[in-house]
Amino acid sequence: MSRAVEPPADDELKRLQIELEHLLGRCLLKLQHYEGLIKAIIADHKISGSVHDLEAIREERAGATARKTLGSLVGDFLGSCVVANEIDTPTEATADSSEVANSFSSWIYTEYSDADFARIQSEMKELVDLRNNLVHHFIDQHSLGTLDGCRSGRDALVAANSRIDEHLKQLKNWAEEFLQVRRILAEFLGSDAATDFIVNGIRPDGTVWWPGAGIVYALRGAARRLAVDGWTSLAAASKWIAEVQPEQIPKRYGCRSWHQVVNEARVFDLRYFEVDGQRVACYRERTKCTANGSLPA
Repeated sequence: MSRAVEPPADDELKRLQIELEHLLGRCLLKLQHYEGLIKAIIADHKISGSVHDLEAIREERAGATARKTLGSLVGDFLGSCVVANEIDTPTEATADSSEVANSFSSWIYTEYSDADFARIQSEMKELVDLRNNLVHHFIDQHSLGTLDGCRSGRDALVAANSRIDEHLKQLKNWAEEFLQVRRILAEFLGSDAATDFIVNGIRPDGTVWWPGAGIVYALRGAARRLAVDGWTSLAAASKWIAEVQPEQIPKRYGCRSWHQVVNEARVFDLRYFEVDGQRVACYRERTKCTANGSLPA
């Protein structure tokens, strides 16, 4: 009965070294896939600005994200894409801002309990450490010129490959959730209700977000064209708006008159002047110093 012949040590060493190269390459390719996916999520999950500039803003965010390391990306991801319990959500623009019209803000995130968030944070830090060890310290940690060193290196890479797969699977799940929300958001943005809210500030329930109302934007436009010494005749403004933006009428916003629009919006001061013996209602943009107080004499 013949005995199995053990392969020469040199041949076994070369075989193990080739196997190590393949395993290490596989790990690094998966890590690059992970980095690419997390960059895409970070670039797209949160955006705000003028509706006319959203694409440029998105490209700028993507460009800034592309230059970051995995450690920085994980830092950006945690607390923004994945959050713990209640977070500080963006607040609506204040009523004295003249730049809220035609603006858009979107923030997609997944919320976890404090305990789960802490676990995810620890696991993602582990992945960063794993990546850094593979890239910078793997050769130092294993004597790849010896059989024992190659075998320990192989075991470490097999374990690393399995751990990276787990992280990649989790990230893909998050990415699918974000994509689903984006699809729902895109469907909403293509609806008449979304157009009415974004352009006119009219919410789906019929209430009005006055700082972003289209009729308020129209009044500002009329003031820029017709103001005299900072004040604009409300009658003249309504006539001008009827010519250039006829769809902007008080009834659309649940108001009976232009006077009611000015009062409901709370972003204008209203004052009456005597002009040729007639009492004329005029308005002007409310300044910060008078927004919460009375009109100065």
